[in-house]
Amino acid sequence: MSELKSIDETLSFIRDSAPKIAKAKSERIYLENYKKSLFAILYSQAPPGTVADRENYAYSDPKYIEHLEALKIAVFEEEKIRWLLTASELRVEVWRSEQANNRFIDRVHT
Repeated sequence: MSELKSIDETLSFIRDSAPKIAKAKSERIYLENYKKSLFAILYSQAPPGTVADRENYAYSDPKYIEHLEALKIAVFEEEKIRWLLTASELRVEVWRSEQANNRFIDRVHT
């Protein structure tokens, strides 16, 4: 009976993960795209100088660095949910194989 509960919990986790992974992915994609906009904003605010000087200004700005930290967190959250989901899917596949093996053993013994 605990096996059934475990599979039910696993299937519930898979079902309940859909909105979480969608949110995590949308957050990561938004942050990746906003990084380009933020760089352009900071580049345009840089004091006059060479292209390299202006790029260095934009890349070293605290807002840009803070944004990279947010992106790092978003990627971590998405990957964590994705791998938990993958592990749950594998757990279901193992369960299915066990059930098939049990049915085969039952047929052999009857």
